[in-house]
Amino acid sequence: MIESEIRVRFCETDALGHVNNTSYFIYLEQGRTEFFEEIATFADLSDWPFILAHIRCDFLQQAYYNQRLTIQTGVLRIGTRSVHLGQQILDRESGEVIARSESVMVYFNFLRQRSEPIPDGWKAKLNAYSISWPEKKEET
Repeated sequence: MIESEIRVRFCETDALGHVNNTSYFIYLEQGRTEFFEEIATFADLSDWPFILAHIRCDFLQQAYYNQRLTIQTGVLRIGTRSVHLGQQILDRESGEVIARSESVMVYFNFLRQRSEPIPDGWKAKLNAYSISWPEKKEET
């Protein structure tokens, strides 16, 4: 799993005093970007082979101004043309999970404007970061 660090800025909070829900998606994007930069070398953005096709986020705790967060990113599943990433946002001090996200990244040929099968080399790199989430507990 790749870890990214964030310190919550004042502009990322809202009138209720906690981090606005839209800011979490920016944090998750930073985590995904650092994840792909860690596992591959890109000469420039024209070499970037993935696009975001789907994302969801469960907000489990509140985060606040100046809080230090850790974004963990790993691979939940690899398909033929897509990879499912799992991400957690944690309080850096306590380790408590603040949010959990799953996203689908599609391997994409920008010249042809279509998805393509993920090459074996990419699959091998992605497999090295395989994770699984703990089972979800039923609410009573």
